[in-house]
Parts: sequence; structure tokens; C-alpha cells
Amino acid sequence: MSYFFRIAAGDTLGRILSRLEEHLGIAVLALALSFVGAQSVFAHEFKVGDLEIGHPWSRATPAGAKVAGGYFTITNNGSAPDRLVSISSDISEKAELHEMGVKDGVMTMRPVAGGLEIPAGGKVALAPGGYHLMFIGLKRQPKQGEKFSATLTFEKAGPVSVDFAVEGMGGGAMDDHAN
Repeated sequence: MSYFFRIAAGDTLGRILSRLEEHLGIAVLALALSFVGAQSVFAHEFKVGDLEIGHPWSRATPAGAKVAGGYFTITNNGSAPDRLVSISSDISEKAELHEMGVKDGVMTMRPVAGGLEIPAGGKVALAPGGYHLMFIGLKRQPKQGEKFSATLTFEKAGPVSVDFAVEGMGGGAMDDHAN
């Protein structure tokens, strides 16, 4: 509390305001710490061997949709490359790794044959507009706020079960998770 305010407020009021300032500071600190803890709830990661799978997510789908996409990052902290070779999930009849691209002004999407290499010491993003998963033959619609499980199988690290957080249909909000 400033010296000028203490003189203007008088000694008793000045002590009360000083205590209030202390308690307010403690409350602000507690609030800040709760936000730090909440971030770990939103950013979910999975690990298998030298690989870290960061924030798997999908978009909610409209009624009747037969496919959904899946996105995440894979970081290889090891000294040898690995390869994502298969995906399975209870939410769909099958799951495939796809690549989207633009050639001669035409957008194309095709399955990736042979899996996706994760270079040693590297990071690969599965994101809208590039590599991504396709959950084909949906058995139920992914709904915003829910999660669904999938198993990613890597050539060297083996299988890992991950949970996909389902975001809104509008998209875009989760695009920054691929960073």
C-alpha cells in the first residue's frame, strides 16, 4: 500500500487495507495456480517406448456421418526411427492413415501405404490438411466433450491406447494442438 494512502486513510484504516492487500494477493496466487493445474487436464499425452503422442483429438460429426478424422502429434525422443503401422478403434469399423494434399489446384486425399515414419529425434503432426487418421464406418457419432479410445501400433514401440478428445464441428480451435 502506498505511503500517501496510509496517511490519508489514517492508521487503523491503513492496517485494515494492508491486511486486505495481503489476502487479495494470496487469493490471486491461488487462482493462478489453479489455472496452471487446469492446463494439464486439457493437454493429454501418451507415451510408448521413445514416442510421445500429444493431444489426440477429433471433431464432432453430424448425424448420419460415416467418417471422422483424428489428429495428434508424435514426438520420437529416441535415436532410431519408428513407424506408425496400424490404427484400430471401437468407434469405427476400420481406421486408416491418410494424407491430404493439393496438386494442380485439386485437393486430394489418399491412404498412406506402408505406415508413417517418425524420424529419430523428430516430430510428425497429424493435422487438418495433411496427415490424419480416418475412422471409417462409424458405429456411433463422436459428440463434443466426449472421448473415444483408439489403439495406435508402432513398428518398434508396439501398441499404445490413446483417448481422442472430441471438439466442436466448426473446427479450427484445435488446429494449434499440432504445434
